[in-house]
Amino acid sequence: MLFSGIPFLYYFLPGVLIVYFLMPNKLKNGFLLLVSLLFYAWGEPRYVLLMAAAIVLFYSYGLAIGHSKKPLARKLWLTAAVLTGVALLGVFKYADFALENWNRLTGMGIPLLRLALPIGISFYTFQCISYAVDVYRGEVEAQRNIVHFGAYVALFPQLIAGPIVRYVDVARDLEHRQSRWEDFAQGLALFLVGLGKKVLLANPLGELTSLFRQTQEPSVLYYWLYAVAFMLHIYFDFAGYSEMAIGLGRIFGFRFPRNFDYPYISRSITEFWRRWHMTLGGWFRDYVYIPLGGNRVGKIKWLRNILAVWLLTGLWHGAAWNFVVWGLLFAVCLLAEKWLPLQKLPVALRHGYVLLIVLISFVIFNAPGMAQAGEDIAGMFGFLGIPLVSTQAVYYLRSYGVLLLAGIIGATPLMKKLWLRCGEAAEILQPVGALILLLLCTAYLVDGSFNPFLYFRF
Repeated sequence: MLFSGIPFLYYFLPGVLIVYFLMPNKLKNGFLLLVSLLFYAWGEPRYVLLMAAAIVLFYSYGLAIGHSKKPLARKLWLTAAVLTGVALLGVFKYADFALENWNRLTGMGIPLLRLALPIGISFYTFQCISYAVDVYRGEVEAQRNIVHFGAYVALFPQLIAGPIVRYVDVARDLEHRQSRWEDFAQGLALFLVGLGKKVLLANPLGELTSLFRQTQEPSVLYYWLYAVAFMLHIYFDFAGYSEMAIGLGRIFGFRFPRNFDYPYISRSITEFWRRWHMTLGGWFRDYVYIPLGGNRVGKIKWLRNILAVWLLTGLWHGAAWNFVVWGLLFAVCLLAEKWLPLQKLPVALRHGYVLLIVLISFVIFNAPGMAQAGEDIAGMFGFLGIPLVSTQAVYYLRSYGVLLLAGIIGATPLMKKLWLRCGEAAEILQPVGALILLLLCTAYLVDGSFNPFLYFRF
């Protein structure tokens, strides 16, 4: 079930909200756990039991770690928790990738598992692992109520696509949150803004990238049009969905961490990754990079730490070589920024090279394999022997030009700054604007238009 779908917007969510706000506080976590499992079962009925098993296992690991008095026992329970999380991802996400490459390398024919990837497994597994580690570190106490813990793991606003919410961020809200009108109004507004980004910007931009794959008239211009459209599409798709999740969390009294902060205005790749998928970057920093020693080690180990984090970041997004290359590309760029005086370049050049690298990286990211990624990049730079311009490329540039311009402007803080300058007028107009936004999105969705979600892959 998509947040940006009619069943969710007009049936599931209103029903959940009515019941939620009418019931006593002591029953709300249990209700959220129940509806979250129903929400998950809508798209993945077979894997609800897998999620339930993860909840029971990591709840038990937390209690075992928290109650163990001996350091060795605590370490053993933590190790078991981490290995369980790795095993979940290994079996369902990476086993076939490993087997395919092993078969190619050795000539063997080991049959693939061909297991369907459970939706959101990368997100909720990371949350479970971080919970176990935080209990071990003494940053939080082990949750004694399995219903509260289950609500944390399965909470439907952030279950499918994040943001990655650590237990420490919501531990207090799980026990003592209050339902306030201010939170409801702010959450609803944020949800509708995210919905608008997803439906009115990401979806039509996604249509353009799909049309490119079907073209019989490739040209250099069309390759660049595709690359820019996908770069904007992935941002509005994921950032819009994250804002919907954060808004829903606020409606229910939770304060989820921000996940995007206008990454395309960055002036370095380092800054870009402080602004893009911020909860994932923070997770790898706190649970991989720093435990490995971070930058407080020798150069060789520091280089190892950087490569390990970005190899894992690439693999987290998918079990394919283009994701590995995508992650390692950023590792190389981050190392280059540490070793080369790039910060001395003019601001325009710094901003330009960031956009170019990110653009190329997303071409690699979206390709079905490295062969196609290489062809796409070659096409962008005129190495395929194709014309610079084609009739079809010009047609789609004219057709989608206004949308692309809106996307470029929307990817900057300009509109937010203009809205804040309106002051009280903005507060008065906000309900009207929210209603118009909802009606526009509904009209688009009722039309039966393109409405996938890219991060269901992960």
